[in-house]
Amino acid sequence: MSTVLELRDLHVGFGPEHAAVRGVDLVLRRGEVLGLVGESGAGKTVTALAALGLLPSRATVRGSVRLLGTELVGLPVRDLARLRGRRIAMVFQDPLAAFTPVHRVGDQIGEVLRIHERPRPGRRSARQRAVELLTELRVPEPQRVARAYPHELSGGLRQRAMIAMAVAGRPDVIVADEPTSALDVTAQAEILAALEDARAATGAALLLVSHDLGVVAGAADRVAVMYAGRVVETGPAHRLFGNPRMPYTMGLLAAAPRLDAAHALSQMPGAPPAPGEPVEGCAFAPRCPVARPECESDDPVLTPADGAPARADDGHLVACLHPGVTAARTAADLYPTSAPPAPRPPGDVTALRVTALRASYRGRRAVHHADLQVRRSETVALVGESGAGKSTTLERIIALGAPESGRIEVLGRDTARLGRSEVRRMRGRVQIVLQDPSATLDPRMTIARIIAEPLEAQRAPRDRTAARVRELLAEVELDPGTAVRRPPQLSGGQRQRVALARALAVRPELLLLDEPVSALDVSVQAGIIALLRRLTSAPGSPACLLVSHDLAVVRQLADRVVVMHGGRTVESGPVDAVFDRPRHPYTRLLLSAVPTLGRPRPAGPPAAFEEAAAATGCGFRARCPVYRGLPAEQRLSCERDLPAPAVDGVACHFPHADGGMPLRGRPASKGHPPVQ
Repeated sequence: MSTVLELRDLHVGFGPEHAAVRGVDLVLRRGEVLGLVGESGAGKTVTALAALGLLPSRATVRGSVRLLGTELVGLPVRDLARLRGRRIAMVFQDPLAAFTPVHRVGDQIGEVLRIHERPRPGRRSARQRAVELLTELRVPEPQRVARAYPHELSGGLRQRAMIAMAVAGRPDVIVADEPTSALDVTAQAEILAALEDARAATGAALLLVSHDLGVVAGAADRVAVMYAGRVVETGPAHRLFGNPRMPYTMGLLAAAPRLDAAHALSQMPGAPPAPGEPVEGCAFAPRCPVARPECESDDPVLTPADGAPARADDGHLVACLHPGVTAARTAADLYPTSAPPAPRPPGDVTALRVTALRASYRGRRAVHHADLQVRRSETVALVGESGAGKSTTLERIIALGAPESGRIEVLGRDTARLGRSEVRRMRGRVQIVLQDPSATLDPRMTIARIIAEPLEAQRAPRDRTAARVRELLAEVELDPGTAVRRPPQLSGGQRQRVALARALAVRPELLLLDEPVSALDVSVQAGIIALLRRLTSAPGSPACLLVSHDLAVVRQLADRVVVMHGGRTVESGPVDAVFDRPRHPYTRLLLSAVPTLGRPRPAGPPAAFEEAAAATGCGFRARCPVYRGLPAEQRLSCERDLPAPAVDGVACHFPHADGGMPLRGRPASKGHPPVQ
């Protein structure tokens, strides 16, 4: 295959002592997918932006970036602009920030065609071509999406529209920077399928930047692992993931939660150097369990992992002075593990009960019928796609008010009957930890003040407050010196630990966790999962409701799981039973869409996850493979009647169990996906 993009000895700095990228070599061939992985600050995004010439003016770039033989480093801005979109295009992490909010999506896609196609198409012709591009990428309702403004679309639809805009000029290279970040599993699968469709249609090569190892394992032909601004291991995806030789790569893989079972997660000690921090010798040496004195002074270069000659462009290479030391070792040999706690019997008392909840959001019915129960000393996960009603359900719980319809009981009290003073007292017994701690921690306050705030609201004595702050810092495994620092001085994982400490300050009886690890790197995430395991399994620990789109994380943390679709609870039960023997077709769809290390991603796109709500009957039938395989007379039940609510069971007319066999003796649909 011919080379379309080549980076040689690339260095990027943001000041005399701020080297973000230090000598990166990458080769991308026509039609292939190269995955670029590593922790935050490793230099992945800076490398991707350098490939497009999109770095800020203050950046200093040395080395070579050649696109189809054309050197981009030092190329005038006007010439770079002519290449972008036509020869190389980018799919950004946040499409809402990349789209212009005042123009319709179809017009913005069409504008790419008007810039790069000759003869230049008219606006109407370009809009029609935009609809055709959306159709080619299997975007549901392409006409509606083209007419919509960016804010009117879901995150998954915006991302697919951005992919359509990226491929409009039929580029030779597509650079995708975290294209699936913060999306639910089926939206994630749709994005990966859209990128695959785009690549197949244009023949483009894809540089896929991601911290999600499962996504890269399922999509990439080759992988490059970055650490502290350098590539430290690279090779064919199956070889690198199957037999990693760099201790850092081994630590990343062992820290990733698995979907098949709760298991011991390895944790790498320490943290990577800050971007631009001076580095001598091997940058990973301070964290490496097999480091030797020479590692602190000698800078390793990429060499064949097994000592055999190999081409730098396609062999398995590792930047380690002692790759043979790790050859016969596993990650468990190198890093401490956090084993899941033994299963706990749930308490007899119900801490939270939601019954037949209905709720609206922005004038639309978001929850039609939600049922869930959390008992003392129990962690229950609430899962489902975006728009399933999870967040609205959580908002109604934390509001401690009267729902539109149905009943919410918190710590034995009907929230519809709570007076103002009772709500105030109840807030000390119910705490919430949100997805983004940066948005909830006051950047002007010290960490000690942030953690002490709930105690001060309860007028706790000053000396007891100070002692409790010290106790909490130790409990969430933060250094005592953290107390005098402020949120901007902390890493994402440290900020999430502070948020947990603040929530635990008043010893709540019910803890609500809203996507607590979704914004974290896999290595940091492993530490937070271990911390949550310990906090929720300790004697006297609070009952927990965990809202998450990451099913592998749910497997590690939850005792029971509640699955929502279209504003309704469709399945619930012990997490092992639901994940190993899912009975609702929707649950099976969710589980089959999860990208997992060691398991290939299913071929082709999943069923479209945005469908019009059915006026009657089961809201999932438009996507349901069981429904499609039923005889016409049996379909009537799905078309006419709502399934009975799922209370520790399944809301389905034709539930399945034991690998797909119907519970009522009916033959399983041939189109039903296998249990993974």
